[in-house]
Amino acid sequence: MPGVETTSTTLATTGAPAPEAVLTLGLYAIIATGLILVLMLLARYLGQRTSTEVKDQPYESAIYPSGDSRLRQPVPFYLVAIFFIVFDLEAVFVVSWAVAYDLLGWAGFWQISFFIVILFLGLVYLWKMGGLDWSANSNRERVWARRRG
Repeated sequence: MPGVETTSTTLATTGAPAPEAVLTLGLYAIIATGLILVLMLLARYLGQRTSTEVKDQPYESAIYPSGDSRLRQPVPFYLVAIFFIVFDLEAVFVVSWAVAYDLLGWAGFWQISFFIVILFLGLVYLWKMGGLDWSANSNRERVWARRRG
């Protein structure tokens, strides 16, 4: 449509934001922070605190705990969560780069390549250290014990 500018060209040509916009953002941040602090202080000083033996017992999903909650070996499930977070963030950055690759040029290409190489080297390091070996007779504990000293 004639006379309609795209967002990328508008942002590129306008320069610094208007002082009114910065003032509005600052005022919003101050009010939000103040409201959070007031609510936290009210909850701290006006809230009722009771502590009984029954209330302090651990309870989850209608099952009372039995035995110690500490495991002798670490549960490998946390690795799945960490891998998900790392590769999910990688996907966000790569997709963001792919959307704007024509605006970023070769500099953007080399930056995203460096990012992917660093993540790949981290994955290779984890693999070599035994972080991906979840078997019962894994070498992971010996490798980490040797590293600790």
